[in-house]
Amino acid sequence: MKRLALLACALVIATGCSKNADTTASGGKTIGVSIQNREAQFYQDMESGMKAEAQKYGYTVNVVDASRDNSKQQSQVEDFISQKVAAIVLTPYDSQAIGSAIVEANKAGIPVFTADIANASSQGVVVSHIASDNVQGGGQAGKLMCAAVPGGGPVAILDEPEVTSVQDRVKGFKAALAAECPKVTIAADIDGGGERAKASSATEDILQSHKDLKGIFGINDDSALGASTAVQAAGLSGKVAVIGYDATPEARAAIAAGTMYGDAIQHPDQIGAKTIDAIADSFAGKTVPKKIAVPVGTFTKADAK
Repeated sequence: MKRLALLACALVIATGCSKNADTTASGGKTIGVSIQNREAQFYQDMESGMKAEAQKYGYTVNVVDASRDNSKQQSQVEDFISQKVAAIVLTPYDSQAIGSAIVEANKAGIPVFTADIANASSQGVVVSHIASDNVQGGGQAGKLMCAAVPGGGPVAILDEPEVTSVQDRVKGFKAALAAECPKVTIAADIDGGGERAKASSATEDILQSHKDLKGIFGINDDSALGASTAVQAAGLSGKVAVIGYDATPEARAAIAAGTMYGDAIQHPDQIGAKTIDAIADSFAGKTVPKKIAVPVGTFTKADAK
């Protein structure tokens, strides 16, 4: 009986050791990800990039949707802390308010990374921020506007000023206009909320106030597509150029159809993959850059063929 008991124990120990070895070899870590708006195509692509890269390290990626609700996102961070995840990735809905949640993760000893949107609060320590080079991307959008409005004239911006990535886009856009086509002037800079319906309504107001408007820059494709809807309804297609940002499939179709002029094109899958790589480097004790920038390109009708 003793021999049988010892043999059983040995089998349990061996099985346990084998399981632990597999977990260690594959990484066996869970990464909690809170995305501010999981319905957006951009974030779906970023999530896909994260999960594909995570497989290489054997990580589990637990993604939740904050649904553009700061309180919900704060609660999600608390849940991740309770779950004792190995790392947390955030795309903050409110770049200022998210700081307190990051502080709680810091206190729990859980490293925090931000993707696409940075922490603008003075609170909390973020290991690394991985995002498109949004100043450069805004510059690309500005160059597209210069090409779309060669004779100059007034243009408008559909903004979302509380978001850090948008602040950078608008900064780059304005700098490109000043450098490349100073005759193109900004007649209006309106908060479109980053949402299609609100952007469409804002565009209607802008078109009423600025009858000579030549172009509109939407800080994301929902903004641009909303603007395009309003421009078409006003019978101004071909007269008011619409520039977007992201190059989602729907925006690409609009560009191919000529209802939008072009887009700055991000690579959200690369942002997702590079975020996981940065986490892996951090786990390995390597020095991770505070900022990791992913270049932004352009997409026009010529690219749609």
